[in-house]
Amino acid sequence: MGLTYCEAAPGHPWHGPYHDTEYGFPSADERVLFERLVLEINQAGLSWLTILKKRAAFAAAFEDYDVDRIAAYGDEQRSRLLADAGIIRNRLKIDAVIENARRVQSLRQSHGGFAAWIDAHHPLPKPEWVKLFKKQFRFTGGEIVGEFLMSLGYLPGAHNLGCPVHDRLEQISPPWIRAKRAGFTGY
Repeated sequence: MGLTYCEAAPGHPWHGPYHDTEYGFPSADERVLFERLVLEINQAGLSWLTILKKRAAFAAAFEDYDVDRIAAYGDEQRSRLLADAGIIRNRLKIDAVIENARRVQSLRQSHGGFAAWIDAHHPLPKPEWVKLFKKQFRFTGGEIVGEFLMSLGYLPGAHNLGCPVHDRLEQISPPWIRAKRAGFTGY
C-alpha cells in the first residue's frame, strides 16, 4: 500500500510546499482559480510532480494566467504554445485553456466572476459538479473537476484527519467545511 499525499508530501521539494500552503486552501482570485484549472487539465494522464516541475513554465507561457490575454489568443499564440517545450504540448489541452479563458470571461457577465460562479452553486455532490463543469468548460472530466474543487476547498479530501494542514484548514473553514457544519451531507 502506498503513502497518502499527506504522508508523502511533507519535506518533498515540490510536493511539500504545495501540500502545506496551497492544497485545499480557498481562493477567490481569478488568476489562482484559472491557474489551478489549467494545471489540473494539463495533469490529465500525467503525474502531479511533472506539473509542479513545469508550473513556472506554464505561468510564463500563459502570461501569469491573465484570462483576458489568453482569451484573445489566436493561431500565432497557439503555435507558440505548441512549440513551448516547457509546458505540455497537447493541442486539445491548449485549445481547452484558450476556450476556458473565454468562458471565464462570460462568467464575469453572468455571475460577477469565476469565484462567484462556483460559490453560486456550492455545495454540490461531486457528480453534480462534474455535470456543471462539463456544461461550462472544456476538458473537465471527473478527476479534473474533483481535484480542482478539492484543491480549492470546495470538496473534502485534500488532507487526512490528523494531518497538521487539515487542522489548519479546520480553523480557516473552507467552503466544504462550512457546508458540512451547516448540515450538507452530499459529500
